[in-house]
Amino acid sequence: MTSLTSAPPASRTSQDRRSRSRLRFWRSPVGQPGWARPALLGIAALAALLYTWNITSSGFAPYYSMAARSMSVSWEAFLFTSLDPSATLTLDKIGGFLWPQALSARIFGFHAWALTLPQCVMGVISVLVMYRLVRRWQGPAAGLLAAGLLTVTPVTASLFGLAMLDASVLMCLVLAADQYQRAVRSARLRSLLLCGLWIGLGFQAKMMEAWVVVPALFVGYVVAAPVRLRRRLGQLALAGTLMFAVSLSWVALMTFTPERDRPYADGSTGNSAAAMVFGYNGFNRLHAGLVDGAAPVSSNGLWGSGGTTRTPPAPGGGAGTDGADGRDQGGTARRPSDEPADRQPGGPAGRQPGAPADRQPGRPANGPADRQPGAPANGPADRPSAAPSGRSSAAPPGARPDGSTRAPATDGSRKGRAAAASAGRQVGREAPSRSSLWLKLLRSPRLTPQIAWLYPLALISLAIGLARHRKASRTHQGRAGHLMWGTWLVTAAAVLSALGNLPHTAYVAVLAPPLAALSAAGTVALWRAHRAAAGGPRAWLLPAVVVTEAAWTIHLASKHTGFAPWLVPLLVTAALVAVLALAPFRTGRAAARGTARRTALVGLLAGCVAMFAAPTTWSLSVLNERYRGSAVDAYAGPGNDTRISTGTRTVRAGDIHVPTTPTPAQSRLLRYVEEHSGSAKYRLSTESWEAAAPYVYAEGTPVLPLAGLHAEPVTLAEYRRLVATGDLRFALVTDAGTKTSKISAWTASACAEVDPRAYGATGRGSEKAPAQTLYRCEPSDATSH
Repeated sequence: MTSLTSAPPASRTSQDRRSRSRLRFWRSPVGQPGWARPALLGIAALAALLYTWNITSSGFAPYYSMAARSMSVSWEAFLFTSLDPSATLTLDKIGGFLWPQALSARIFGFHAWALTLPQCVMGVISVLVMYRLVRRWQGPAAGLLAAGLLTVTPVTASLFGLAMLDASVLMCLVLAADQYQRAVRSARLRSLLLCGLWIGLGFQAKMMEAWVVVPALFVGYVVAAPVRLRRRLGQLALAGTLMFAVSLSWVALMTFTPERDRPYADGSTGNSAAAMVFGYNGFNRLHAGLVDGAAPVSSNGLWGSGGTTRTPPAPGGGAGTDGADGRDQGGTARRPSDEPADRQPGGPAGRQPGAPADRQPGRPANGPADRQPGAPANGPADRPSAAPSGRSSAAPPGARPDGSTRAPATDGSRKGRAAAASAGRQVGREAPSRSSLWLKLLRSPRLTPQIAWLYPLALISLAIGLARHRKASRTHQGRAGHLMWGTWLVTAAAVLSALGNLPHTAYVAVLAPPLAALSAAGTVALWRAHRAAAGGPRAWLLPAVVVTEAAWTIHLASKHTGFAPWLVPLLVTAALVAVLALAPFRTGRAAARGTARRTALVGLLAGCVAMFAAPTTWSLSVLNERYRGSAVDAYAGPGNDTRISTGTRTVRAGDIHVPTTPTPAQSRLLRYVEEHSGSAKYRLSTESWEAAAPYVYAEGTPVLPLAGLHAEPVTLAEYRRLVATGDLRFALVTDAGTKTSKISAWTASACAEVDPRAYGATGRGSEKAPAQTLYRCEPSDATSH
């Protein structure tokens, strides 16, 4: 007799029959019901529709899309996940999530849809693998329901249709769980090693978030693998070694490559990839200062010293300033410095020009020894925006793609800078209380509509599953599955709570697989138990669960009645029909028993509507561009109109537009620079990555950004060496930059200003004076000044 918690075993067939089955992909494999494969293909088609519907208008994310462009034209930038094509500065995180995007852009050209296409494919793969995962554990019906629930989880419906890093890590974690399941059933080391490999690849996509599943997989394998404990631990040690080796491969590459031969690690204060990964993007988000050498970041963690609500990403990080009419296309300028009077123009306080003798020009420095730990680099985000307040594409001063923000320091001290680094907040919101941070996964109006619909059903299913298998053998796969998924869910929820206020809703997507798996398994198990029960108290369990889940769903949906006014009445009606139809009334006549079965089936369908209609409605709303989310963040449905301050006004996150086509004046300037640069390594330098963006977007032009989000990768001595060797001939400088940057001040004093008319712009004294001045530097300028 087939177990209720596992799929029936596959029967033996001839090779010819298997070959014919493979050719007819729409037919279910042997051992699965005939309706399984067609239903799965229908779910996959729905997922593909949701993810690709808005692919041509999915937009570009500031900062990350510039790195994707650089990586698509330079293999060195690809390897080091660099912001610029010449690999001078990395992102403030490992950019492995951009590898598929960069390859797609290299093949299909740099378009929004080319960057989004890999995520769409990852989403469909995740849905298909989710079916296989749960089918092996609870049978094909539960597998189909789990795949469907993952598809209609609102945050994933938006996430996989955008060029975001969370899509890569989510797919890797689902694939890791798939290989773990193979391993825990048979104790095969190969499968366990593949599990570690997928977690390591997930680390390249989103660093330590990929490790959130490690406790679940470790506990599940130690408890349930069908071999002796000593062998289990040995296999886990080998898989863990491989996982750490793959996870730390990029950090090792950056650490053991001489600094003169690799880019500067942004997100750190001392050019340390380890500090950037485990400090700025890791433990320092739980408690500030746990890892030295990391750029400052507000924590708001459970063990942190406070913090603030993070500001959403910059809406216009990729454009720079029009060289002809002064219109800002998304770049930001430095704010006036609040440093002490003895601060020299340019870099951080006390920074001395010069670099180690073995450093090659243009390569990042270790950073000044006398820089205050934790003090942010005096980068472009500290400058006032030159954008007119009426432009929605203008970047808010200090806003960053990771959700954090800068503010001017109140004094030049270490304490003052640390306070300023965490002074940003969301528009119209006060800093949340500690209890609000603890309970945000339950109460946040921004997060709960994206992930929280299945909380009661998943938790009830977990409790029932563990109780049902409490006396099962150690290797029982039903209990092992509940243990693994339950540990994943609890661990991920604890980590998200510990992180404080989440800057992006996409973070909660890591909860989607365990919620979908547990909810699907519980629904199918409850239905089977209901059919087997001959009246009595147990027969009321399924109706009670439907009512509980429907009540929670109605509670969440009632906060957005203007979005779908018909939804709450539908949920109430469906719940009532389900309870009436599933009520355990029985009669002895055969005809009546047949009617009762059909009535119960109607009750099951009504119960599914009551439990799943709301998240499905939210997910289907991504077909409307208004509710699809944005390249900055993933969300579906209403209630996520994130507002971003530009200093004088606020704009919707969904209205963010990153212009990737240079203006006519920028094109003329670029053409002039390329014609007169000769064999220079860099076509020109800019004071910020934002100002460099339009030229990188245009043709993948090798531009030298003098500042990233946190770091200044080039010292004045290195900059002068670049000029002396002829590797750099042109520089774009702003008036504000000459007052705050040593390099800009030196350039303005030593190099010759290019007449704007030479590249088709008007003079500086006219009404359309360029906001940035182009200077030409000769090798002799580096030695004579």
